[in-house]
Amino acid sequence: MAAKRDYYETLGVARNASEADIKKAYRKLAMKHHPDRNAGDKKAEEEFKRLSEAYEVLSNTQKRAAYDQFGHAGVDATAGAGGFSGGAGNFSDIFGDIFGDIFGGARGRGGAASHAEAGSDLRYNLELSLEDAVRGKTVQIKVPTLVSCTECKGSGAKAGTQPKACSTCGGMGQVRMQQGFFAIQQTCPTCRGQGSIITDPCAKCRGQGRVQEQKTLSVHIPPGVDNGDRIRLAGEGEAGSHGGPAGDLYVQVHVRHHDIFTREGGDLYCDVPLGFSLAALGGELDVPTLEGRVKLKIPAGTQNAQLLRVKGKGVKTVRRNVPGDLLCRILVETPINLSKRQKELLQEFETSLNSETGHTPKIHTWFQRVKRFFEEMKF
Repeated sequence: MAAKRDYYETLGVARNASEADIKKAYRKLAMKHHPDRNAGDKKAEEEFKRLSEAYEVLSNTQKRAAYDQFGHAGVDATAGAGGFSGGAGNFSDIFGDIFGDIFGGARGRGGAASHAEAGSDLRYNLELSLEDAVRGKTVQIKVPTLVSCTECKGSGAKAGTQPKACSTCGGMGQVRMQQGFFAIQQTCPTCRGQGSIITDPCAKCRGQGRVQEQKTLSVHIPPGVDNGDRIRLAGEGEAGSHGGPAGDLYVQVHVRHHDIFTREGGDLYCDVPLGFSLAALGGELDVPTLEGRVKLKIPAGTQNAQLLRVKGKGVKTVRRNVPGDLLCRILVETPINLSKRQKELLQEFETSLNSETGHTPKIHTWFQRVKRFFEEMKF
């Protein structure tokens, strides 16, 4: 029978190595030689067994002392008293202690798993008028959600009773299935991962620990919110299960269409229909803002679709305390349903325009370009 290799040599550490150094060395080598990473490789499987055996001894203060004094014989002498027995179960226990997170092992040494789960986040769509979005307000909303059961205080068990630890998994929520020297953790089929069994469920929540209710909440809408903004209410989502924290509620802002204004950030846009005469001669016109009326100066010769700006008559956003501007888009309206006399006057006016130059520069320029185009194309 071949002599066993020195445990320190197996892990590649010095004889005075600390517990942390030994654990670090084992973690690195075990991951390298793990059977899952070396399927069908018998040498890797044997090396993994040797690594696990060495770590099982050197990570235990009593066993390490016996090994340091008497070598392998000292370890073999303690096998009957809980020492290393060479069984596959020990390998899986060691591996589970170090790499338990791979299999979802939430337990600590000797402790029970925590099965608390956070509640889900919720979203509430809130419609606001443009005025309310700009000025801000406090609104009352009703939100259907899951809340902690007041009868059982969220335990799911009838008042005066407590859930019992699952006998199948011992309260861990997971069971180990042994496959050779390797163990796999799976969700306990009896308690479905909860770690406890409710033998006498609460009548109000039927053992769920949560009940459906409609909560009324007061939501402060800050001035300047815009379409698509979200307001977070921490802890106002669904209640968590088994003592887990509640989720959050996100209030999604939707600003309704306005008959007069459209908003782009801090600026407001407003379409202003204008008569032909006022656009040509210029003057003043009352236009609306969210704060009341203001005088808009119309320069003589104002053109269709021209933007006229009124400084500081827009809105303040939630991120900028300086108001934007009001931009008035001029829509010059062509008169309709003219009387015979009105048509005659317009015809006389048109004739007077054509007898002089400089009144309609765009029209004149356009006709010049068209004339040049016809000449070049020889139409």
